[in-house]
Amino acid sequence: MTEVAEFPALTDTYRRELTAHCYRMTGSIHDAEDLVQETYLRAWRGYAAFEGRSSVRTWLYRIATNVCLTSLEGKARRPLPTGLGAPAADPGDVLAQSTEVPWLEPAPDPLVAGATSDPATIVAERDSIRLAFVAALQHLPARQRAVLILRDVLRWRASEVAAALETTEPAVNSALQRAHAQLAKAELTQDTVDTALDPEQQAMLDRYVQAFWDKDIDAIVGMLTHDAVWEMPPYTGWYRGAADIGRLIDTQCPGGVHEMPMVATGANGQPAFGLYLRQPDGSFAPFQLQVLTLAGGRVCHVAAFFEPALFATFGLPVALPADHRVPA
Repeated sequence: MTEVAEFPALTDTYRRELTAHCYRMTGSIHDAEDLVQETYLRAWRGYAAFEGRSSVRTWLYRIATNVCLTSLEGKARRPLPTGLGAPAADPGDVLAQSTEVPWLEPAPDPLVAGATSDPATIVAERDSIRLAFVAALQHLPARQRAVLILRDVLRWRASEVAAALETTEPAVNSALQRAHAQLAKAELTQDTVDTALDPEQQAMLDRYVQAFWDKDIDAIVGMLTHDAVWEMPPYTGWYRGAADIGRLIDTQCPGGVHEMPMVATGANGQPAFGLYLRQPDGSFAPFQLQVLTLAGGRVCHVAAFFEPALFATFGLPVALPADHRVPA
């Protein structure tokens, strides 16, 4: 019988990757953290009976997957506005928001990015937490989602997945085939990302921050790809094309010149920024958290989350002082 006293030393090292796993399953970093806590509680209670037929890591993933599946029963999926099925909106339309939709949430890099130094592993891990990929997973029924993650992300054998989900190998293979077909039909695929920004991309992001500070619409549009997409939950509309996105920022964004500073962070293995808005007293309050997807030296997708509570989750300041400036 295994000593329960060994439990922390043998299991704590997997907490971050289990958080990433639960995040892929649920699309919510807050739910993921709660489910990891539940996973460790169940594992601790059952550890004395653990017989070592699999590795501790595999055993924890089995528990976490089933905890997630139980949690997801009867719950709606978490989309982004592009996943609602409506066509791109006109930037002149009135903005409509929905607090009824459980929106997909971004995830801070420190909570979900792996600690490995192996470049190939880093790329694979970042691929699997990309915002587009996690959004794609949300289109799948929960069990198909679990099968796809266990087979394609964690590279488990079909027999291992069948044992974890208490089903058969043919059922696993069938679920994986249906999951692949659904993602292909929706043209939702796992992206490939570089392990780090190159100097040109970093310089472009510096210009991006400066352009918002100056509210230089032409500069912002010039850094977007021609067919870039902009979406901003909980607003239900989404926008396609650099020109339309420029019109949206120009006419619908309340901030003016030197009223929108940004602070850099990282989300889902992607560059991200907390954008602040100047207040009547001169200080700056959280406005939106932008998660950027890059295509070469330009921005091809922005998910701008209007949720001030995310700033604390990402370790961003709750406010900026009135004398804050973006250096030119």
